[in-house]
Amino acid sequence: MRFAGLAVAAGAAVIVVTGITTRRMADARLSEWTEDQAVPVVAVAVPDSQGKSATIDLPGRLEAYSQAQIYARVSGFLKAWDADMGAPVKTGQLLAEIDAPDLDQQILQAQADLSSAQANAILADANLQRSQSLIKSGAATKQDLDQKTADSANRQGLVNSAQANLDRLRVLEKYKRIVAPFDGLVTLRATDIGALINAGGSGGPALFVVSDTSKLRVYVNVPQNYVPSIKIGTKAQLAVPEYPGRKFTATVNASAQSVDVASGTTRMQLLVDNAGGELMTGAFVNVQLELAHPEIAINVPASALIIGQNGLHVATVGADDRVVLKPVTIARDLGKVVEVASGLTADDRVIDSPPDGIASGDQVRVAVTPGSKLAPETASAKRVPGKPPG
Repeated sequence: MRFAGLAVAAGAAVIVVTGITTRRMADARLSEWTEDQAVPVVAVAVPDSQGKSATIDLPGRLEAYSQAQIYARVSGFLKAWDADMGAPVKTGQLLAEIDAPDLDQQILQAQADLSSAQANAILADANLQRSQSLIKSGAATKQDLDQKTADSANRQGLVNSAQANLDRLRVLEKYKRIVAPFDGLVTLRATDIGALINAGGSGGPALFVVSDTSKLRVYVNVPQNYVPSIKIGTKAQLAVPEYPGRKFTATVNASAQSVDVASGTTRMQLLVDNAGGELMTGAFVNVQLELAHPEIAINVPASALIIGQNGLHVATVGADDRVVLKPVTIARDLGKVVEVASGLTADDRVIDSPPDGIASGDQVRVAVTPGSKLAPETASAKRVPGKPPG
């Protein structure tokens, strides 16, 4: 009985000790798993060091390479017009004629004034010659000769003035015919037969607008930070609503080289060939400009950026799987990817979508992200996160 009692006591002691030891081991494993789960799991990728080709889409406006708003130089009534809106014209081709009766009367008056001045000049010259012959015999005084000389010169000046006035009116008379200044297209006719025409337009609309549409200008306002990437000669693709799916090629040929303080943009001019006349002046156009890119660039996902009160940072993982926050500056924003100007190297392991509150020195576990340029996997990444020890 005594031996049996000792055996039962020993067995009970073994069971108790075994249970306590097993529980302590389980608690230790659970504590280790819990601490392990407290370490955040992050996805890392090595920055892409290849320069990326990028484009920027901006709204633009098509304008004629040359455009002339034609106003009348003489007043009168429109007698006839020979070119309507949309008509192609050649240099010097008649667009319209103006009936200017007031100008016609001014010319007649100028002709009469010139004839009168010429007659007076002839008389003054004859008097001068007579005084010159009488001065030798003493019949005329030196004062008379001086007066006749001055009068002859004055009369000749009046002749020159009358002639100049007539010539001016003759030049104005030519403007009764309104002609095309260059080869192009009549894009506007704002007058009709019998309309009252005022010289200079007096603030009204132009009678005609002639545009050279064989080559068009495209004006676009480029944001300041993209201006250094767009050089003279940069190619662009144009898209217009009337031709869906079709592209037209244009070339940057001029830049304002100044920034508009109101919009923060620089105005640039592009040229596009329109020999076929498919594009229209004044039309809206979407301009896709190709941005120059460096041969070597540090590109990281935009989701890797951390914006805080201390500026812009990127979280990287060191060799000991601890976080290192690095301040960076952005060269270009390419949408889902940003080009980093400084702060990173091509060998850094960048954390994509870092968790909130991450700080330098934090321990992390690295997880594989499909489709990324990944750093070598660490041993701690092999454990399946979220599964407690069995």
